[in-house]
Amino acid sequence: MKLITKNTDYAIRALGCIAKSKDTIITVSGLAESLDMPQSFLRKILQRLNAKGILKSSKGKGGGFALNINPAKISVLQLVEIFQGEFKLSEHVFKGKICPVIKICYFKSRLDMIEKDVKKQLHLITIKKITNQDNLQRKK
Repeated sequence: MKLITKNTDYAIRALGCIAKSKDTIITVSGLAESLDMPQSFLRKILQRLNAKGILKSSKGKGGGFALNINPAKISVLQLVEIFQGEFKLSEHVFKGKICPVIKICYFKSRLDMIEKDVKKQLHLITIKKITNQDNLQRKK
């Protein structure tokens, strides 16, 4: 099991690059080249982010993508849920039905606590924090 899939990872990297460019419109081809990603795969990711309101797009000559919202408001948890669905560690299903001891299950209560902590941490990681971290590492 992967916590972060390729789609989510590519989205995070692409949004970081777009965020660094400020209000400049970024082309898919330019972004794919600078991030060394397949252009058609990246285009689908950017279109999905556009449909979710995270990016805005412009068509035609000089068209491309730019951020539609502040990078400080784009969390990794949000991106995980866009590309991977609701973040759940377990559905607590047994033979196609909800576990009969779910209300008293120690394992479920522990998983719920872990899930809550992971969601909180993923929510705290934003595109802005990621791009600021990149800048700090380059200065060293």
